[in-house]
Amino acid sequence: MDDDRRRRIGTLAGFCAYGLWGIFPLVFNLIDEVAPLEILFHRVVWSLLVVLIVLAVQRRFPELRAVVASRRHVRLLAAAAVFISINWLTYIWAVNNGHVLDAALGYYVNPLITVALGVLVLGERLRRAQKVALGFGTSAVVVLTVANGAVPWIALVLACSFATYGYLKKSADVAALPSLAVETAVLSPLALIGLAVFQGRGDLSFVHGSAGRDAILVGLGVVTAVPLLLFATAATRIPLSLLGLLQYVTPTMQLLCGVLILDEDLPPERLVGFVLVWVALTVLATDAIGNERRSRRAAALATTT
Repeated sequence: MDDDRRRRIGTLAGFCAYGLWGIFPLVFNLIDEVAPLEILFHRVVWSLLVVLIVLAVQRRFPELRAVVASRRHVRLLAAAAVFISINWLTYIWAVNNGHVLDAALGYYVNPLITVALGVLVLGERLRRAQKVALGFGTSAVVVLTVANGAVPWIALVLACSFATYGYLKKSADVAALPSLAVETAVLSPLALIGLAVFQGRGDLSFVHGSAGRDAILVGLGVVTAVPLLLFATAATRIPLSLLGLLQYVTPTMQLLCGVLILDEDLPPERLVGFVLVWVALTVLATDAIGNERRSRRAAALATTT
């Protein structure tokens, strides 16, 4: 396959992955009468089943066994599972309680939190543009805190939990499917116990309502796995800078879903906070693209000398 075709396929796969993540509010809104914790449990259990089926079809169980054999990998992925479950639960609760815009803000802020995490955990030094971006991001949080009369905790929990999840996944350096298999396998016993508790209390929604609702709950496994497979396809075919720009498709679509379809309010004072975040992301993305180009030129120069 030539490079242009690989890039086109990768770009399309990346756009589809982030686009599917972007319409998640509409999926969860269809089952907003189900308790967020029960939705989380279903997402874990059915995701594990789907991922195991895909691994079997692709004959990648030896890869999974190699991951499980490494205590370091299991520890990192178990920790990642904790943070992604916090992220999923917060997101589901936010969508089902009319806070889609706060959720979208969280995924806009996530790249800024990732940069801050690099400084605090890895001791990385910030470039000037990154400092400017963090300044705008901090200003956005202050503006939104004043506008809402409270710290935008939903956005911050989503951003921090996902940034930490990303850091742990990067440290583990495991392919997407085996990684998700381990993460959901770690969480599944708790999820199954949780579903049993819901059933014992008479609060379980699954098989106690419409077939359509049950189908959506079961379908959460596919909803989780398909974008992940598309993302993995994109990550191996397009530059990291392009992948980084595509990630903003998700919160943008979530924002549009919240305002245009789910009728959430976006008053001027909140819009100012979003604008500050968009300025921060523009600075951050421009700096990342420029830095990657400089690195490529340096690498090309080194190979010719």
